[in-house]
Amino acid sequence: MSRSTRRSAAVLLTAGTAALVLAGCTSTAQPAAPAGGDAAGGPITVNATDATCEVSSAEAPAGNISFAIRNSGTKVTEFYLYGTGDRIMGEVENIGPGLSRNLIVEVPDGGAYTTACKPGMVGDGIRNAFTVTGTATRSVDTNAKLAEATAGYKRYVASQVEALVPKTQEFVDAVKAGKVDEAKALFPVSRTYWERIEPVAESFGDLDPKMDGREDDEREPGVGFTGFHRLEKDLWVDGLAPDSAAVADQLMVDMKDLQTRVAPLEFTPVQLANGAKELLDEVATGKIEGEEDRYSHTDLWDFKANIDGSQGAIAALRPVIDDKDPQLGPTLDQRFAAVDALLDKYREGDGYKSYLTLTEEDKKSMAAAVDALGEPISQVAGVVTS
Repeated sequence: MSRSTRRSAAVLLTAGTAALVLAGCTSTAQPAAPAGGDAAGGPITVNATDATCEVSSAEAPAGNISFAIRNSGTKVTEFYLYGTGDRIMGEVENIGPGLSRNLIVEVPDGGAYTTACKPGMVGDGIRNAFTVTGTATRSVDTNAKLAEATAGYKRYVASQVEALVPKTQEFVDAVKAGKVDEAKALFPVSRTYWERIEPVAESFGDLDPKMDGREDDEREPGVGFTGFHRLEKDLWVDGLAPDSAAVADQLMVDMKDLQTRVAPLEFTPVQLANGAKELLDEVATGKIEGEEDRYSHTDLWDFKANIDGSQGAIAALRPVIDDKDPQLGPTLDQRFAAVDALLDKYREGDGYKSYLTLTEEDKKSMAAAVDALGEPISQVAGVVTS
């Protein structure tokens, strides 16, 4: 389950700054040539309404599969392609009413998959069976630069997990020892490594709700409010509870489970491109509105980590981008630098100021900077699959 499935649609529809960002994130670049589309050779069209998810084809040949999603409903929606066990193969978030987004997913292996639209961005969504036929050569098997890009990103993910696990252990130990001030200081630090690889971490639908769920999220039966944000509320609002130590222990168990699952993962180039965009979508919703860390107000730490993670994915793809679109790379550099410069204004010691100190003008400036960055990043998937 992606974090966006847990957000309040009302917040997205009424918040001015979020609307600013969404306005700039309504389209992505089309692939240079039809790939895994419908019978006419174009992308598979998806008409999403508040009650239906109309997919123009229930199957596609293995390879790069293109979807063109149109939101004809009244609620902000999302579109997913799931593999076995609800593993997210590709997703598009924050599609406002009347807007369209495109998604390219590399699926080299035939088999049974599932498409889903999520009106209101909640629940399991409106699902349809989807079949991928045949097999296809992986792009990394035929292009050395793409192979190095995915290998480089895998190294990046591994480095973040290697830091995430021990830093989370320090946080857990502080909670269990009742060292509230120390735990508060460690909370945003440990989450930094999580947020940098969030599209990978949240792709495991059974772990993400337990580790990163919010109190008011929809959950499967038997899944309570646990993980980072339950401990955040204990530390900043309610005080440590009799079961806080058990919640902390379970967070650590789940974190080690995540580490085990991430280790064997192999990535496709288009996953890197889509992940870079997904991280900006994370910024454009929960972080911009201060909804993400509503108790600690450490949102700017997460904001910076999401930007870093997006930049890490783009950096891995940069040799490919420079080969195929020499103008795009410098534009991305400039837009990343602009966001970083803006964030530097809110530095405080080794971290960031409380999000409560930001004015509405501050938030609008950040929304505009993220909007400007989102436009060229939305082109990357089309470039690397061209």
